[in-house]
Amino acid sequence: MGSLFYGSSPQPIQMPDRVLAHVKVVIATKLRRGESFTMSWRHPAGEETGRSTIWLQPSIPLRFVFGAAEPEILDATLLQSYANSANSSGGLTLDIGEAAAAPAVTG
Repeated sequence: MGSLFYGSSPQPIQMPDRVLAHVKVVIATKLRRGESFTMSWRHPAGEETGRSTIWLQPSIPLRFVFGAAEPEILDATLLQSYANSANSSGGLTLDIGEAAAAPAVTG
């Protein structure tokens, strides 16, 4: 399980390493270009019911922590889907449960 630390909050956003690896690439690409956007997700099972949205911009500190030592192999289709979502007016919208359940691409 991976963690995304946002701003000065000590409480991380938890998501599977596979999802976090794809999110990291999309966020890094957008922020490198100086593009701000939102990221939204439904709270996974075991957390308080609901959904959250955060505003991502270059001045807000982020830290990506992965549970596994080895990097994830990126799925080009999932990466493109996340990038398209991040470029939309609704921002990056994640279905953490669905993306985590999808089969990993080996390569």
